[in-house]
Amino acid sequence: MQKKAFFSTVGISLALVCANTAFAQYIWLNDIGIKQYSDKPPPKSVPKDKIIKTPFGLARNTESSASEPKNNDGNKSEIEKIEKPVTLAKKNEEFNKRKIAKEEADKKAETEQQNTEAKAKNCERAKSYKQSLDEGILIMTRNKNGERIPLDETQRAKEAAEAKKILSEC
Repeated sequence: MQKKAFFSTVGISLALVCANTAFAQYIWLNDIGIKQYSDKPPPKSVPKDKIIKTPFGLARNTESSASEPKNNDGNKSEIEKIEKPVTLAKKNEEFNKRKIAKEEADKKAETEQQNTEAKAKNCERAKSYKQSLDEGILIMTRNKNGERIPLDETQRAKEAAEAKKILSEC
């Protein structure tokens, strides 16, 4: 009976050890930068700095990265440069940035459209006013006292020049 208990305990322990290695996962970057996941070690052709994770969370080159976390220039080592998974908070932050940028672009486009419409309306008014001035139609203005007075020839020429200037910008 004790033999049976011993062998079953050893069998269960062996099964647990094998199961633990079955869940072992390796993560590395391939030649074009795509993450590869496997329960087997990466090929020998994969450089050590491209291995992100080995079983139990240890990378192959932890000894070298622990002794030299930064190179001579003070820049990040290759392991630190490897892109980490994007968190939900980071995704939310990026979404909010895109949303704000889109709102600003929409607001800018709306303002530009309003300015374009106002300019077209002003151009049409200036064209009509210049045509009235050129045809010699009697045009009345008001003086400081609020009395209506007709434009004389010098005022008419001045108004025509201003209308011409506005039309040149249209």
